[in-house]
Amino acid sequence: MDRRIVKKVLLAIITAMSVIPVMASQYKNFKVSTYIRAQDVARMEDEQFLKSTWEIVSTQVDLDKIYLETHRDAFTVPEKTMLKVKKFFLSKGLEVGGGITFTRSEPTDFETYSYAREDERQQVKQISEYTAKLFDDFILDDFFFIDLKNDDEIAAKGNKSWTEYRLRLMADAGRELVVNPAKAVNPKVKVIVKYPNWYDHFHGLGFNLEEEPTYFDGIWTGTETRDPGSAQHLQNYLSYNVVRYFDNIAPGKRSADGRLLPEGRKNGGGWVDAGGIHMSMDRYAEQLHLTMLSKTPEIILWNYMQLAEVKISSNMRAPWQEVGGNSFRYDEMVAPFTKNGKTITPTTMARFANETLHQTDKLIGKLGNPIGLASYKPYHSSGEDFLQNYLGMIGLPMDMYPQFLTDKQQILLTQQAAKDPQIVEKIKAQLKKGGDVIITTGLLKAIKDQIADVCELYCGDLKAIVNDFGWFGKSEREFIIPQVKYFTNDAWEVVSAGRPLTGGVSGYPILLRDTYSKGMLFVLTIPDDFGNLYDYPAGALNVIRRAMSKDVGAYIEGPAKVALFPYDNKTLVVENFNDEAVSLRVVINNKVNTLRNLITGEQLKPAELPKVSAMPYRSRFMGYADGSTVFDLQLPAHSYIGLGY
Repeated sequence: MDRRIVKKVLLAIITAMSVIPVMASQYKNFKVSTYIRAQDVARMEDEQFLKSTWEIVSTQVDLDKIYLETHRDAFTVPEKTMLKVKKFFLSKGLEVGGGITFTRSEPTDFETYSYAREDERQQVKQISEYTAKLFDDFILDDFFFIDLKNDDEIAAKGNKSWTEYRLRLMADAGRELVVNPAKAVNPKVKVIVKYPNWYDHFHGLGFNLEEEPTYFDGIWTGTETRDPGSAQHLQNYLSYNVVRYFDNIAPGKRSADGRLLPEGRKNGGGWVDAGGIHMSMDRYAEQLHLTMLSKTPEIILWNYMQLAEVKISSNMRAPWQEVGGNSFRYDEMVAPFTKNGKTITPTTMARFANETLHQTDKLIGKLGNPIGLASYKPYHSSGEDFLQNYLGMIGLPMDMYPQFLTDKQQILLTQQAAKDPQIVEKIKAQLKKGGDVIITTGLLKAIKDQIADVCELYCGDLKAIVNDFGWFGKSEREFIIPQVKYFTNDAWEVVSAGRPLTGGVSGYPILLRDTYSKGMLFVLTIPDDFGNLYDYPAGALNVIRRAMSKDVGAYIEGPAKVALFPYDNKTLVVENFNDEAVSLRVVINNKVNTLRNLITGEQLKPAELPKVSAMPYRSRFMGYADGSTVFDLQLPAHSYIGLGY
């Protein structure tokens, strides 16, 4: 036989023997992955370190995939080490992808590469080529932006604003230095850019959400919310909301019945780290759970060494765990368990991730496509930053889009919408067809002259201190709101507040309505401190929620810090973020016989409502609309329930 043929046959046999089958996903509705930083990959040249960390992680959390980083902080892992570590994880049945972090020094204010310097541009290109040679897919960690203002960048910027310069610079760099060079080395490689959680500030540092998703093979979503009171001030709801926003920026393929399909989907998953775990196990679990409520197909647990080294501590057991009944149960998570015939005592946060995700997996398959109140955020817009996440925390289900949707009954516009020079014409068109437009006081102030062609309303610099919402209750503290001015009998206050309002001498609109053509314009007053939205009494929130529920078909009644997650198959999730149990009502905007618990199958019967006497004044927004059905609920602290109707 020809030696060349023998050689080919032997090579084929060796190749076949070296192919290690990847195990089926450990979860039914999504994948769970983790990521190893370059410096930690390098440490895995040590066989003992590699095996011991895997033992800790793999016994406590089920994983489907692992991403191995080639470069971070001006350090590149040697190819020999990369291949060794890749082979090890393939042998464990995991999928293996690559990763890059384009930083020169994270400790130095996250110092990035300077894309105005040719030598540093070439380094970025070479790192991309090197990674593409090793992997068929790789992900760029948070830092594919620029935060430098060195002399070279200043000279290159010229007369442009920093935002204009950086948006163009980084959109071009992504193509020229990352995607195109990577595909020249490995034509089948998929290059993914991971966007962090601070989306409202992206454009200032060059993240270009308008262009980059069109040429990167995929995007990824940072869903870390950690401690809402820390430096970023990101509210819990963002862990869900930011995935939905990125889904709407880069939608994937849909099935015949309208469902998003995992294949061809641009937004590949969420990404959560251990930040916030010091507040309690529940705060970490909520981030994971909320990420998956968005129906994203994968989650990355950042990062592998946190899973191996962040120890379980009694401080992670929150006071409300004493009461019991919570969705996330600390005592059960830390109890010894059996796996592969061995008894294992949990030692790290990996166990929290495992139990939360397996629990959430039981619910996700029963939910349809997420829906909500459409909110228009034009590309590269600023104003009332991250407000939609606060609104989500008062029970308004958000669905953010980079386009003004024309097929909705209602649309929410914050100050960000002022970036669109045609915004007033779009408002008019929505109202003329009989739809509702909800604008915030921030937008009213920004477009006060243009909006006068629709309704003569005004919001200037005058403020009011309020704590009394009249018939709708009182807040526990005083806070500051902007004053909205209008012509009597041209616009109407739906909800008002004062100090006091009842028995007082002045009041100010909290929810104002005006009419134009066949539609209705609402103005929602936003406090100077967005967090004071949580101080609005339940009675006021209930009216706001009802008024804004047309496209959702349901709303909740109760205090703030309770969120509603509706889906298009007549299912919904209600989640309580308060530190105590709450009493709630779920209102369905049509007649239904029961609400069923999606997990237990329990049937909830409608509440028996007492006959209501005449309202103290006329309002179509108080009480329950004809044909609606009301259900009573009790939710423990930091707990959720899935319901179908």
